[in-house]
Amino acid sequence: MSRAAEVVTVKDVPMRTTNVQDQVLRAALDLFSTQGYATTSVQEIVAAAGVTKGAMYHYFSSKDDLLFAIYDRLLSLQKARLDEIVARGAERGDAVEDVLRAVCEDVVATSIEFMPEGTVFTRSQHMLMPDRQAEVKRRRREYHEEFEALLRRGIDEGVFRGDVPTAMLIAHFFSDVHYLSQWYSPDGPLTAAQVAEQLTELFLRSIGRAPGED
Repeated sequence: MSRAAEVVTVKDVPMRTTNVQDQVLRAALDLFSTQGYATTSVQEIVAAAGVTKGAMYHYFSSKDDLLFAIYDRLLSLQKARLDEIVARGAERGDAVEDVLRAVCEDVVATSIEFMPEGTVFTRSQHMLMPDRQAEVKRRRREYHEEFEALLRRGIDEGVFRGDVPTAMLIAHFFSDVHYLSQWYSPDGPLTAAQVAEQLTELFLRSIGRAPGED
């Protein structure tokens, strides 16, 4: 197991607040994934959650709030994990390739762990209110900027190739992450950890600077 795998402990991270919030979110996630966001009513959500509308509206003002909250858990977790890995790497003086490896393995593992949330959001994000869409873009940009900083550090240190724009390198990696739901199955031959390690290794090899390269 790589050092990166040491930090992939998604199941140990508390993602719950109150029982009502969790019940409503779980019900919304299940209904959005099985019958679609647009065709799911608030009444169906509260019935499935076993709560009243008043209880739901105490925490969520609308379906829009619910859709955003479903994805917010993944966004918040991945950004917190990224910050933790980068800070730990700086404290230990880890090589940039080791830090980036840990980050990549973590984002793949967490994306698999929360694949239902990510899949529902990907299918329905265009239905969010404009301010919510802007918030998602802002937070994704924050993550990508920190990811890009690692790439630039590796390029400056002569570890990563510098002949391809960092924006393209980022798109290359995250396109694989976003495509996971199209082919990965927990019942398949590969575990989430194996997928995380293999996709990360492929990415790092593709961006590595060849020996003797200017």
